[in-house]
Amino acid sequence: MSASHSVTDGKAPYYYVPADSAHPVRASVALLIVLIGAALWVNSISFAPYMVGAGLLMLFVVLWGWFGDAIRESEAGLNSQRVDHSYRWSMAWFIFSEVMFFAAFFGSLWYVREITTPWLASIDHQNMLWPNFTAAWPNFGPAGIVEEFQTVGPFWLPTINTALLLTSGLTLTIAHHALRAGQRGKTAFWLASTVILGFIFVACQAYEYIHAYNDLNLKFNSGAYGSLFYLLTGFHGFHVILGATMLLVIFFRVMKGHFTADNHFGFEGAAWYWHFVDVVWLGLYLFIYWF
Repeated sequence: MSASHSVTDGKAPYYYVPADSAHPVRASVALLIVLIGAALWVNSISFAPYMVGAGLLMLFVVLWGWFGDAIRESEAGLNSQRVDHSYRWSMAWFIFSEVMFFAAFFGSLWYVREITTPWLASIDHQNMLWPNFTAAWPNFGPAGIVEEFQTVGPFWLPTINTALLLTSGLTLTIAHHALRAGQRGKTAFWLASTVILGFIFVACQAYEYIHAYNDLNLKFNSGAYGSLFYLLTGFHGFHVILGATMLLVIFFRVMKGHFTADNHFGFEGAAWYWHFVDVVWLGLYLFIYWF
């Protein structure tokens, strides 16, 4: 049904279906440009980086308009309880897909450490292929072609980052309780604190990368350890940037007077995502830096 139908008590009595939109088509075209540009980039085509940048910019503009439409629909009271349930299930499945994404990388880490490394160091392989290879983790590979590197220990930067993320989860929870209590100023303060802590985490992660690359000679091609280290921590850092950006948008919405004590799923969805990011980091902190 269209937006012209009546709304009672601030809630739509129907399942709101928006009008036809060009946003999905535009987003698809933008993603296609990004993928084509990326394929050309890895083949050293000169204009490919600009093509990727143009596609990403186009995607950002499309998402800005698309999410803006969704926000306006919500603030206009067009979303019924059924639509709210749809949003909740959609966010839950999205986070589940992210769980599977990280599960694949954690599974790769486990497989390399517990299956491949002992297998390559077995007596048969030592006699026939790799005579001096031992089942130690991390290692420089059985062929001896990986440059020597040092690993990143848990002290102190990864531990500081862990404290930052755990603290951000606490400040976000305080902000949520304040919003449910109708304390908008307190909500904005603690939400802003969460965003600041998130971006400080990203800055610390960038400093750690510089230190690892320049001082420890730990690179993406430093064997299985280097690849998995940068893949796991790098993708997590990307998710922190994404989550902090989502919370920043929520902060501006709070400042504009959006959300009520009983109707604030936009806030809750971003909070779910942020707590997921926190949990993933705890796994990384244990299995990358400690064990």
